[in-house]
Amino acid sequence: MIPRNQFGRTGHESTRIIFGGYALSKATQSEADSILSLLLERGVNHIDTALGYGNSEKCIGPWMEKHRDKFFLATKTRQRSYKGACEDLQRSLNHLRVDHIDLWQMHGLTNPVGWEKAMGSGGVLDAFIEARDKGLVKYLGVTGHGSKVPAMHLRSLERFDFDTVLLPYNYVTMQNPRYAVNFNELTELCRENNIAVQTIKSVSRRPWEDRPKTYNTYFYEPFETQDAIDKSVHWSLGLPNSFVITAGDMQILPKMLDAAKRFETQPSDIEMNDIVDEYDVRKIFSY
Repeated sequence: MIPRNQFGRTGHESTRIIFGGYALSKATQSEADSILSLLLERGVNHIDTALGYGNSEKCIGPWMEKHRDKFFLATKTRQRSYKGACEDLQRSLNHLRVDHIDLWQMHGLTNPVGWEKAMGSGGVLDAFIEARDKGLVKYLGVTGHGSKVPAMHLRSLERFDFDTVLLPYNYVTMQNPRYAVNFNELTELCRENNIAVQTIKSVSRRPWEDRPKTYNTYFYEPFETQDAIDKSVHWSLGLPNSFVITAGDMQILPKMLDAAKRFETQPSDIEMNDIVDEYDVRKIFSY
């Protein structure tokens, strides 16, 4: 059984593994049907997608018509203006075939210029608050990739009381002292304010560089073996009261679900350093 926990202040008891909808970005409806059947079979009750994830929202839509009550549903917008965000929300509602989204998130909010626009008058934050007040969304969050995300999320939480944050977390990334300090400050703030912490990049092995992309993981080459996936997922799940979003690849998904089912404790630094050495693990973002 995949463990569950209260998803911050939302009142929803989510599986600690959340399905990352990027895996369906290039999927056919038939492939998506198989994946969503697998989620039901394994008891995964939380989906994270985005308007910008190719086919993802449209593939999930037919399942929401039948199984809306079985999933906490999250999506995102990359827009930074009020008007653009409102248009994105309507598209997402139409694609997903629902009348409301459980969690709407500002996608990749890490650029300072974009941040100022999003948080200022006529920015996406205005659209977020309005959509929540109208009942089109229930909760609001912020996401980001890259090494500066924890610091930017801290800035965002100073500006507005978001319900959730989403950012990278894995063993190698946390060896960066500057990242680790900001990450730990952020997660402590989230703990104090009951803000849900979602983590990504748990199974990242190294940048793709000049290797052919054999998996649908945009930023990184993932681990492939079950042992390495187990240890990396277990390490990320070792962060108390957090949630791991699955990698954006349909082949890796079942292995991550299997890993989550077996989670008991966080692997030691010795075990993780063995993985780093054996698989030539490298950071995927520079600071």
